[in-house]
Amino acid sequence: RVAEVMDSRRAELISELDRATTGAISAADPAAEVDVATERWVWYAGWCDKYPQVLGGANPVAGPYFNFTVPEPMGVVGLAAPDEAPLLGIVSRLAPALVPGNAAVVLAGERHPLVAVTLAEILATSDVPGGVVNVLTGHRAPLVRALAGHGDVDCVDLSGCDPVGDDGGDVAAEAERLAAETVTRVVHAAPGERRWLEAAAQSPYAISAFCEYKTVWHPKGR
Repeated sequence: RVAEVMDSRRAELISELDRATTGAISAADPAAEVDVATERWVWYAGWCDKYPQVLGGANPVAGPYFNFTVPEPMGVVGLAAPDEAPLLGIVSRLAPALVPGNAAVVLAGERHPLVAVTLAEILATSDVPGGVVNVLTGHRAPLVRALAGHGDVDCVDLSGCDPVGDDGGDVAAEAERLAAETVTRVVHAAPGERRWLEAAAQSPYAISAFCEYKTVWHPKGR
């Protein structure tokens, strides 16, 4: 349903993206981004047919074993709109978050807030229940701090986000520090835990002073 409404407002979305990417160094194609974002909604909506285990049920396994999945939503996830793909970046994170039953708080991009606002209007006129998706506009840095330090937020994804504060400080590192006060596990979840933080490939050493870890996984040399 969301894909259908997006398709009906395709020209409006292209216009918003055109304004958002004006002067961009990369050769962005607003029409292509809208089309791919629309296809993403269709793809993730089809998860129920493609991957029944997403919504629970038995999984085929070899041998005399019974394997089944019991789905459990994370809860509230915070998503930052990446600057390089204002629409597609949101949809690629938001759609798979909604399928298992999560609620989402989307931080609109500072340079292109109307893209996220337009998407919120589309969701409101689709079959998405009110309050499931919330969009925040404004200066990114204080919003990231508030979201990362909120005890009711179970997941924060800052991929592609560059939330640098007025003081020039590393807000992503501060977000990790704030999350360490409410998040029991970062990135990986222990049994019974559903909380993790993905923060744009920031070094785990950013929070090493605030958490006691037996081991730290530092992938790909970053």
